[in-house]
Amino acid sequence: METIRIFVEDLIQQIGITGNNIHLVRHIVLILVVALLAGITDVLFRRIITPIVDKISSRTSSNWSKVFFGKPVLIAACNIIPAIVVWKLLPLVFYQYPFAKEVVTRLTAIYITIATIHLFIVFINSLNLLDNGERTSVQQYIISFCGMLRIVVIFIGIIIVIGIAIGRSPLTLLAGLGATSAVLMLVFKDTIEGLVAGIRLTSADMMHVGDWITVPGTIADGTVIEMNLTTVKIQNFDNTIVTVSPMALVSGSFQNWKGMQAAAGRRVNRQVFFDFRSIHFVGDDHKETNMTQYRHAMEQYLAKCPWVNTDMSFLVRQKEATQSGLPLEFTFFINDKEYINFEHYLARTMEYAYALAEQYGLKIYQQFPEQ
Repeated sequence: METIRIFVEDLIQQIGITGNNIHLVRHIVLILVVALLAGITDVLFRRIITPIVDKISSRTSSNWSKVFFGKPVLIAACNIIPAIVVWKLLPLVFYQYPFAKEVVTRLTAIYITIATIHLFIVFINSLNLLDNGERTSVQQYIISFCGMLRIVVIFIGIIIVIGIAIGRSPLTLLAGLGATSAVLMLVFKDTIEGLVAGIRLTSADMMHVGDWITVPGTIADGTVIEMNLTTVKIQNFDNTIVTVSPMALVSGSFQNWKGMQAAAGRRVNRQVFFDFRSIHFVGDDHKETNMTQYRHAMEQYLAKCPWVNTDMSFLVRQKEATQSGLPLEFTFFINDKEYINFEHYLARTMEYAYALAEQYGLKIYQQFPEQ
């Protein structure tokens, strides 16, 4: 820059400008030179280097290359580079004016800081490219951590900007925040608890996006569509969206149907109550009852049903007698786990069980309201 300044001064003298005008013209020309160099740098990186790097990264199969060298990240980086050129050269332009030099230096540094914060946020947002719809624990860690990381980056950026503006070291300002740490902990209490809860949910492989969960005590019964620091969004089967706090899931309990979805069948466990007075012996030898024949007939029916997974357990068993009759429990697994088909097969099986009972002289208990 010193060489450029000397060249400009010689050029001005050769033109014939002398006296006090030489200082004014020199500063104008040097400012134009700095603006020209910053413009050339911006065009070089934005129009040439960025398209080349973006084209190379788009051809790779790795998502990480798109995270680091994706177009949004490269464009955000291009906003910083020309400012660095200005930050390095403009103070030399105003070397005779210390106050102007200080002001320009601080303003440029503040802009570079803000542009750098923007770059970090764009990079953090680009981490969502790692989400393939079926998040692994590592991916969920990253997505959950991104929200907290944005807050930290913005907070540190604000401290640096304030430090530059007042001419104090950012580390000194950070050290002086000890007295306000309690307030900050209170402000970010939900965020910190959500981050910890999110890590616990994924580290223990308790829940991921795409899982079907049921949360007792709430109306949440559907598919997890989003997990962030403060909420877990669940889309119910009626397409309503329910939000639940991660802390509520960790501190309480919920049912994850992932194991059922991965299994070879979905379990059915139904009870039917029979009137005691309809149970009787069959034949003169009194060795068997109609209830026994009915249980065997239902097990044979389940063994022949094409929608029942006979490789898994199926059983019709008698449970302890109650005031409402003798309960029989039907336990089996249906191959088709899709909600609508499952309910149809379940209804078809139980309707057969109800209708078959009459052929064996059994009466299903039902309580009639008092007249």
